[in-house]
Order: sequence, then structure tokens, then C-alpha cells
Amino acid sequence: MDRRKSGIYFMNPWRSFGMNQKTLIITLGALAVAINVIAGTVVGSLKIPFLFLDVIGTIFIAAVYGPFWGALVGILTNLVLGVTSGYSSIPFALVNATVGLIVGYTARKFGYTLRAALVSGFLLGIVCPAIGTVIAIGVFGGLTGGVQDIAVLWLKQAGSSLFASAFLPRLAENLIDKILSALLVYYVIQGIPQSLLKRPAKRGTKGAPHAAQ
Repeated sequence: MDRRKSGIYFMNPWRSFGMNQKTLIITLGALAVAINVIAGTVVGSLKIPFLFLDVIGTIFIAAVYGPFWGALVGILTNLVLGVTSGYSSIPFALVNATVGLIVGYTARKFGYTLRAALVSGFLLGIVCPAIGTVIAIGVFGGLTGGVQDIAVLWLKQAGSSLFASAFLPRLAENLIDKILSALLVYYVIQGIPQSLLKRPAKRGTKGAPHAAQ
């Protein structure tokens, strides 16, 4: 498989700055959390429909370094959002962690190609609202104080079940947000200077670099 465009691993030029791989991951992970929090807060305050943009950093770290680091960034993002924007974000850390796991494992198996980005975004658009709905109902009774509560109440009054009322608005929002976020990260990775990218070779190939865990 040609993975020239996968953009998965960083090369050693960073080491000229005295930065080993783990230090680099932690540094970029902290930056990814900040990007998630800032983007999510700005979009939330502007009440832009069908967008959250609070998993861009999670997707990037997962695509570059794998599911563990992606999930960790996702969890830390929601913990920080819980402090800055209200505790209601904390239970949804599981959703953000799921983003890291799905993107990380997809990128590890296929590389973060355009097709992988689209597939990942579509999967996230279905799985994330399903998990989010269970959390919203179990913890908050279906209403979380967001704009989507209007649609939830309307569907409930129209006779839909509580799960359907809470899930359908989230499904529409997440399909748009997650596919757009996954594609945005793909093009960001493509824009990183090639000298900073380490192309992965197939496992088992002599001299091939190991996948980041």
C-alpha cells in the first residue's frame, strides 16, 4: 500500500532540539488539548450550528501517534473543558477518548489517507452521538444545556422516545462535525513539511520503523 500521504510519524530532526519522541508527543499533546479547548469554546460561544471542532487535536494526535495518545488527549480535553466551561463536559470525556481510539486504530492499520479520514469521520459521526446520547440520558436526563436541547424537546413532544429525541439531533451534528474535522486534520498533515515526516514502512520489513504506541 502506498502510504506517502498518510503523514503518520515524525522524523528525527526534532532531536536536534534535544527532544526525544516521548517529549515531542507530550508537547504536541498539550498543544492539541489547547487547540481542542480553544476551538470548542469559541464555536460553542458563537453557537455555530452543526459544529463543535473540539476533537481536531485529538484526531491529529491519534493519526500521528496512535490510539493511546489520542484517547489520552481526548480525556484531558474534556477535563479541562469541565474546568473552563462547566462540569457537564466531563462525562463526555468517553466520547472524546473514543475519537482517539477509532482514528488511532484506523490510521495504524491503513495510514491516515484521504479515504481513511472520510471513513473515520463517518464512523465517529455515528458512534460518538450514540455514546453521547447514553451519557446525556444517564447523567443529565437527555438535556445538557446546549442548542440541540431545542430539537430534543421538540422531538420528545412530537412523540419520539427519549433516546431517539436525544440521538437524532446529535447524529446530524456529529456527522457534519466529525467528517469535517477528520478532513481538516488530513489536510493539515499534508501541509506539514516533508522533512519533518517519517513515512512508515510495512511491519516486518527489515529496517522498518516501529509504529508509535
